[in-house]
Amino acid sequence: MQKVEICGVDTSGLPKLTAKENEELIIKIKQGDKRARDRFIVGNMRLVLSLVKRFRVKNLGVDDVFQAGCVGLIKAIDGFDVSVGVKFSTYAVPMIVGEIKRYLRDGNSLRVSRSIRDMAYRVLKTREEIESRDEEATIERIAKELQVAEREVVYALDAISDPVSLYEPMYNKSGDTLLLMDQLCDEKNTDEIWTEHVALGEAIEKLGEREKKILFLRYYEGKTQTEISEEVGISQAQVSRLEKNALNNIRLNIS
Repeated sequence: MQKVEICGVDTSGLPKLTAKENEELIIKIKQGDKRARDRFIVGNMRLVLSLVKRFRVKNLGVDDVFQAGCVGLIKAIDGFDVSVGVKFSTYAVPMIVGEIKRYLRDGNSLRVSRSIRDMAYRVLKTREEIESRDEEATIERIAKELQVAEREVVYALDAISDPVSLYEPMYNKSGDTLLLMDQLCDEKNTDEIWTEHVALGEAIEKLGEREKKILFLRYYEGKTQTEISEEVGISQAQVSRLEKNALNNIRLNIS
C-alpha cells in the first residue's frame, strides 16, 4: 500500500501524540470534551494506518478498509476505561483489527467492478468455445483470442472466484472428513524454526525488565526511539544503547 491520501486524509502529515498527550486527551474525552475527542481520533489515525498495512489490500480498496479501521478506533475510544490501567493502544488494536476483519469477512471489499465482470464473462465464454473444439483452454490461448494481456485474464477469473474456507471438506468417507487445511503443509513452523523460537524466548527472558520493555515498544508497537525515551523517562541515546545491548545479548545467547 503506497497511497498517501486515504479518504481525503493526507496520511504523510498525520500528527503524532505523545503518551502524555494521549493520557490527557482521553481524560478530557471522558469528561465530554468534543474538541479533545476530535484531536485524539486524528492523532491516533497513524495506529489505524499501521494496522491497515498488515492486510493485503489493493490501493483501490484501501480507503474502505481505512474507514473500517477508523470505526474500530472510535468504538475503542467509546469503550475504553481509564481506571483499568491499560494503555489505550493495547485496548484499541484488537478493536481496530476486529473491525477491519469484520469488514473483509462481510465481503464489502470484494465488490467487483462492472468492467471486470464483463471481462470475466468474456473469458468464460471464450474458454467454453475453445473447449467445445476439444482444445485446451489455457490462459495464454484465451488471452490471445481476446487480444488482451494474460494478467487481465487471470485477474478477471480471480475476481469472480469465491474464497474457500480452510475448513472446507475435501473428502468424506465412513465419518472421516479430510479438510482443505489438512492438505496444506506449514513451511514456516518447522522443527528447526520452533527450536529457534524457544531459544529466542529463553534469551529474551534473561534480559532486564527495562530492556524487555524497550524491545517490546520498539518491535511490537513500532515506536521510535524518541517516543520510547519519553515513555520510559530516559534519553534517546540511552534507549539506543540499551536496545543495541539487548540485541547483542540475544545474539550471544542463541548462537
